[in-house]
Amino acid sequence: MTDVTDGTQDDLLLEHQLCFALTVASRSVVGAYKPVLDRLGLTHPQYLVMLSLWESSPRSVRDISDALTQEPATISPLLRRLEAGGFITRQRVPGDERTLAVGLTPQGAALRKQATAVPGTMMDRLGLTREQVQQLHASMMDLIAATKTGADGPPRR
Repeated sequence: MTDVTDGTQDDLLLEHQLCFALTVASRSVVGAYKPVLDRLGLTHPQYLVMLSLWESSPRSVRDISDALTQEPATISPLLRRLEAGGFITRQRVPGDERTLAVGLTPQGAALRKQATAVPGTMMDRLGLTREQVQQLHASMMDLIAATKTGADGPPRR
């Protein structure tokens, strides 16, 4: 029996679950991006791929999947749709037929100029300042790091 004075009696309430809050927040934020990204002709996952390519292009499929922490099999259908939309090219690397180089087309590179409005638009939609976004991002990165190192170590308090 749990001692009701130690504060753990409510630990299993849905509203106290970190996983629940993160799931709802993620779904809500991605949903808020949808109308903004629709104007660019991109889905949220496609936007993430384009962000990685605007940082560095060309990139291998493996490099994109590593940057997005997704499996290459998850990235490949996104790349096919982006290629069909005229935003990217996919070409085999000469001398390494197993590696696919993904590059921006002129249309994909030009889309970056329109996309520069997305972060500010999203801050306005969510009522967040740049500093708040940076703080939330840092907290999320800390959580991500904790999931990678915390599983093997002692419980953190």
